[in-house]
Order: sequence, then C-alpha cells, then structure tokens
Amino acid sequence: MRYKKLLEIGGFIAGGVMVLFGVVAIFMGVTGFTTTRDAIKDEGITFGSADDPAVAKYADQWAGEQVTNGDQARAFAQIMREHTLESSGGLTYSEMGRYESAADPSDPAGTNDPTAAAKDKSGQPVSNGARDLWVTETALTTALNVSYMAERLAVFGIVVGVALLLTGIGLVILAFLVFSRVLPAVEPERQKASTTPVTG
Repeated sequence: MRYKKLLEIGGFIAGGVMVLFGVVAIFMGVTGFTTTRDAIKDEGITFGSADDPAVAKYADQWAGEQVTNGDQARAFAQIMREHTLESSGGLTYSEMGRYESAADPSDPAGTNDPTAAAKDKSGQPVSNGARDLWVTETALTTALNVSYMAERLAVFGIVVGVALLLTGIGLVILAFLVFSRVLPAVEPERQKASTTPVTG
C-alpha cells in the first residue's frame, strides 16, 4: 500500500514538473518571438520597389513594405547580397584584392600587391572600397539572418513547450486513474477472493 502511494505521488510530481517545464518553455518561446519581431521593427528597414530585380526575385510580395518578421529579414539579406555582388562585379570578398589597382582603379578585383596598388597622398596603398563593402554587407546580413534563426528557434521552443505541457497533463491524468481509481478497486477483489471459504 505504501509502495502504491509512493508511485502515485511520483506520478503527480513528474506530471507537475512536465507541466511547469512546458509553461516555462512556452513563455520563453513567446517572449523570444515577440522580442525578435520588435527588434526588427525598430530598425525601420523597408523593401525597395518591385522594379529592383533583386526585390522582384526575393521579396516581390513585400515590395515597398517595412521588414517586420524573420522571413522578411532573411529575404532582405538575400537582396543585400545580390546588390553587393552587382557592386563588386560578381566577386565575393575572398575573390578580391586588398588594394585598389593602380592600373585600373575601377576594377573591383583590385590587387594584393602593394607595389601595384594605387597610392594616396602619403604614398600608402589605397584600400579596395568594393572589397570593404563586403565587410558591411556581411555584418548586416548576418544580423538579419540571425533574426530569422531566432524567430524559428522561438517557434520551436513554443512547440516543445506545448508538447511538454500535454505530456505533463497526460502523466497527471494517468497517475490519477491508475493509482487513485483502478488499484483501490482491484485490491478489495483480491482480498475477497482470498477470504472466500471453499465449499465442497
């Protein structure tokens, strides 16, 4: 009887803990979701018009609208990458030289040779502006993509929280039915069967 009582209490405690974890996970997920969206809105980022090929390719349905969620932030990051590739002649950061080429200053490929680089008034090599643009692009698009990921993780946290909540409720119901209702009904039947005299 004492063992049954311990199992019953353990079932209620396990269910209660799961319910608590579920509520906390849902709360954290909702908080993370709303915080991410509020942070995106605070930046005041707006898509360009659909006349822009990059906007038409990645965010035609949001043309001219403000970026307010993770999906839109990811689309804006793709647009930024497209624009940066256009500015750099299709070259990525790793494909470009550190310095502006003296032979062709308009060439975004630049050069890594200081002697072949264009020089400023002090005689120092001029930095490749097209390459420097990638540094800014990478920082901004990373932030936008992190917003997308944060929103997805928040949704995942909410789903996990709901699963934990339902599991906890199920454990409490199971503990109540098995230990509080079923076993007390079975034990008297067993006791009655053992005390019934045998007639011949």
